[in-house]
Amino acid sequence: MGLVTPVFYRLPSHNVILLINLLVPHRHTRAVEPCGATGGKRRARTLAMNSTVGFAALLERFFTDRLLRQRKASPHTVASYRDTFRLLVQFAQQRLQKAPSDLAMADLDTPFLGDFLDYLEQRRGNSARSRNVRLAAIHSFFRYVELHEPQYLALAQRVLAMPSKRYSRRPVAFLTATEVAALLTAPDTSTWAGRRDRTLLLFAVQTGLRAAELIGLCCEDIMLGPGAHVRCQGKGRKERCTPLRQDTVAALRVWLQERRGQPAEPLFPNARGGPLSHDGLAYLLAKHLATARAHCPSLERKKVTPHTLRHTSAMELLQHGVDRTVIALWLGHESVETTYMYLHADLELKEQALARTTPSNVKITRYRPDDQLLAFLKSL
Repeated sequence: MGLVTPVFYRLPSHNVILLINLLVPHRHTRAVEPCGATGGKRRARTLAMNSTVGFAALLERFFTDRLLRQRKASPHTVASYRDTFRLLVQFAQQRLQKAPSDLAMADLDTPFLGDFLDYLEQRRGNSARSRNVRLAAIHSFFRYVELHEPQYLALAQRVLAMPSKRYSRRPVAFLTATEVAALLTAPDTSTWAGRRDRTLLLFAVQTGLRAAELIGLCCEDIMLGPGAHVRCQGKGRKERCTPLRQDTVAALRVWLQERRGQPAEPLFPNARGGPLSHDGLAYLLAKHLATARAHCPSLERKKVTPHTLRHTSAMELLQHGVDRTVIALWLGHESVETTYMYLHADLELKEQALARTTPSNVKITRYRPDDQLLAFLKSL
């Protein structure tokens, strides 16, 4: 059975509207749209498909919508992504002679991005690991683009197919007990800055905190009573407590009495009372390293950064027989597998393993070929 459905039809050459009754199947009946409604919707869909969002608007939405609102990324992550795209738009401005606000998504094709990554390594002297960090930020942006702007799907897929660059993995650098002692005696404890620096260096070597965690500590984060510990928030917004040794507790107690800071003020302030910056931390470490190298020649061959002090803490725990799981918890690592790099760096541990093996009694002699083989080789 069917239904009679009225349909309005406008004659193209006359301003006349005809009413026509159509017999349609019962299963295919629907409301009749007014004249011109279908064409209007089709035009609206066409305009929506043709309207494209530019690179500047997408980048702004990526930071405000994806990073800040959806993911609530940390300030360190936002700063790293910000620096990546600042370098990218500056490179595009020089290469393409376009203002950053005039860049189009089509300009960011894979050959251009490959040239940008080569520029970071060759002109700016970045390592392969730094290059991969910049590429990871670009990948994150294009994952957002392919989800919200399908017209750029092909471009996004090509960019996401760009691989990370492999690099050589070297053993982690760390300080020996003699080198740590030389470093701790370098600051001049007759000055306020020297007492601060010595307490900071001792605290960093013992706790193994990251540089960002170290300079972000406040006076209220230190607990010096029974079960003395420091409380900090590390990567991934994970909060952890690290116990303190007696010598570190004594040094911190003296420093806090001299510091006389409010609970929310920095534990290790700069000369103006504000928190230390990453550059400030690196500067004071380099200054005391120069003094320590005069008394410990082995430091001359080592490149020491604030992160080296973290590796030193981990190696000290490992050499004292602490389980790798505890070391991962101590340092705030996401996975226990991260601590494998300390096993590779510990030469004493490998020597202990070698000492447990027994040498073979096979006498080593020089290989001498028989006459037939010598004759064959001479005939070649």
